[in-house]
Amino acid sequence: MTRRFTGWHMAGIMVAFFAVVIAVNLYMATQASRTFGGLVADNGYVASRQFNDWLAAARAQDAAGWRIASQLDGSGRVEARIERGSDAVSGAKVSAVASHPLGRLPAQRLTFVDEGPGRYRSAAALPAGRWQIRFEVRAHGETARFEEEVRR
Repeated sequence: MTRRFTGWHMAGIMVAFFAVVIAVNLYMATQASRTFGGLVADNGYVASRQFNDWLAAARAQDAAGWRIASQLDGSGRVEARIERGSDAVSGAKVSAVASHPLGRLPAQRLTFVDEGPGRYRSAAALPAGRWQIRFEVRAHGETARFEEEVRR
């Protein structure tokens, strides 16, 4: 016995097809909004002209052995461990700007307190969310810049 292909069958196929398309679009839009890093540069042309200088500075900083590791503690304060070569950097002046990647919250300036050899903690806590932190470390007549991402 053969079954006839009716308009109801075609309607079911069309509804199923568009349900899959809509579900995939919703999934992709959700993933994009959760993972988008936000604005990279205010002016792309100016940034492109400075790009080689930024690369040269980053290579020099890497060659000098500067490293940073940051995380948030339980209260939302930023903890940073800073090293140059194999030595912990003590007595540095550390400052940072924490910006929310999607611009949902205003950028916050952070100052840091020296908590021992190479360990620094921000004086203020960050609200919950994902943060891009741009550090500036001044120590022994040198300046190092880092960018880290933390999540709370």
